[in-house]
Amino acid sequence: MSAGIGKSIRVKGDVVAREPFLIAGHVEGTIEVDQHTLTIAPEASVNAAITAESMVIEGAVQGDMAAISKIAIQSTAKVEGECSAPIVSIAEGALFQGKVETTQRQRKLAVAS
Repeated sequence: MSAGIGKSIRVKGDVVAREPFLIAGHVEGTIEVDQHTLTIAPEASVNAAITAESMVIEGAVQGDMAAISKIAIQSTAKVEGECSAPIVSIAEGALFQGKVETTQRQRKLAVAS
């Protein structure tokens, strides 16, 4: 089960989640989803700096996005900003204005005991 912001909810400020997170409403500020996937629903409107393990963008996003593993911009998305991740995919039909930077995936270090 994931947490989220419903269609009728507007948030202005910082959103921090430590579990899978869904945004269907409006968010303005910053969004951080640690070690999980952020999904922005088709009806969502987001104006924020976003960081997450991975992202699925289906709605409107304005702002910079950085993911540890992947950003998937779906055909229903409208994105304006910079995307940074090892894998960035933009589906046919998506509206995208900005910059894409592919980065190396950060490895998690194992500590020997």
